[in-house]
Amino acid sequence: MKKLAILGSTGSIGQSTLSICESFPDRFEVVSLAAGRNLDEAFTQCLRWQPKVVSLANEELAVALAERLHEAGLNEIDVGWGTAGSVAVATHAQADFVVSAIVGVAGLEATYAAVCAGKTIGLANKECLVAAGDLILKAGRRHNALLLPIDSEHNAVHQCMRGGKPAEVRQIWLTASGGPFRNTPLADFEHITPAQALKHPTWVMGQRITIDSATMMNKGFEVIEACRLFDLPPSKVRVTIHPQSTVHSLVEFVDGSILAQISVTDMRLPILYALAYPERVDARPAAPQLTFDLAALSQLDFAPPDLARFPCLRLAYEAADSGPAACIALNAADEIAVAAFLEGRIPFLGIPRTIGEVLSETSSHAPASIEDVLAADQAARELARSVIGRQAASHVGA
Repeated sequence: MKKLAILGSTGSIGQSTLSICESFPDRFEVVSLAAGRNLDEAFTQCLRWQPKVVSLANEELAVALAERLHEAGLNEIDVGWGTAGSVAVATHAQADFVVSAIVGVAGLEATYAAVCAGKTIGLANKECLVAAGDLILKAGRRHNALLLPIDSEHNAVHQCMRGGKPAEVRQIWLTASGGPFRNTPLADFEHITPAQALKHPTWVMGQRITIDSATMMNKGFEVIEACRLFDLPPSKVRVTIHPQSTVHSLVEFVDGSILAQISVTDMRLPILYALAYPERVDARPAAPQLTFDLAALSQLDFAPPDLARFPCLRLAYEAADSGPAACIALNAADEIAVAAFLEGRIPFLGIPRTIGEVLSETSSHAPASIEDVLAADQAARELARSVIGRQAASHVGA
């Protein structure tokens, strides 16, 4: 029986994880939950799972949840909030597996604390490894904490890597759908609206990750994450456009053999793989429709990404080559720029323009601690806001 702490329990990954726990009650037990700002869903989850500890984003929400739990007679559940609350969830003594699914750097401190506590981590949060990959991996080695990727592409690489030794890998290929604009004329990019960018052709995801998919920054983050997870230089982590999203990743070995991981596009599969590792379990109790139809292999298209069309991917490779400080700035600037685009303050191509300017003004100083990472993250966010302000003033002046 694996006992789980879930960071981001009310998000899509968290809810998919809980659905797996529902399907495999003899394998997985929920111990603690970090639920963010969704008070109603947090209360529902507490009623169903009765965790030892639950955490919300702030004190006001935590007090409201505690009152509801008291009225329901659930007085044994400890309720926390903020960073301290999420750290308590991630490091609970009974939890041995932590699902890290809080979006952005908000989950960084809790994930790092879980690594330092020697927990096994199921990583669904790209930003943790993008912003603090070196620190997390060093802590993992020091505390014997296993990191297992839940993100579908890295989970696929992890599965394929079981077919050979790390030294036998020539390169890996991360597949990308190309998002909604892979065939859009480049001249039209300046006029792309948030509504258009939020229509992903394959996955249903949150707003930021959907926009990141449209710009291919999401794939850029995955390149950096793959470099960290699999100890590879950026030159050995390739991206290929694969609109069918049937092949999730490929690993090419030195003898020319290529292993590909193929499955239906459902996040419950990589989550179950990570939760059950090193075992493989029958997924059909979780969802009978997860069985793959070989007819889906009748057409498989692959093409190199167009870096002129998707400059965010180019910027991510440049940041990966530059080092940790650039990766922190890349993630922070992207989050601010995406929010500005969704609010209508900058155009679609304003996203890569903002990120490029922030990277050009970022030093190469490597952070020595999580506190350094968070400070660099905040500095990059302020710089991105300043860049966006200059862009807006320039646009008005024009």
